[in-house]
Amino acid sequence: MLRALNGDIKQEFRKKYRILSTESAKEGLSYLAELKKQGEAVALFLSDQRMPEMIGVEFLTKAREIFPDARRLLLTANSDSDTAVRAINEVQPDYFLMKP
Repeated sequence: MLRALNGDIKQEFRKKYRILSTESAKEGLSYLAELKKQGEAVALFLSDQRMPEMIGVEFLTKAREIFPDARRLLLTANSDSDTAVRAINEVQPDYFLMKP
């Protein structure tokens, strides 16, 4: 799913934005810390709720600490209504996308 989504996003937005993705949440957080040190800006975080190392809400919470002004998008499964409530309370995502 990551590869497909990454390809679709790059196809649509790569002319205007630099699109970065990582294979793991921990790798992503490490990369974000490096971007912050370099004075880079981040416009949007897109995270799946179900990931191997940490859940999306946890990732978005930690990512927001590094780049508080970046928009947050959380992918959730249709059956994850508890996730949506938790995300609203903890992460305050700008967008939700329901996976088919």
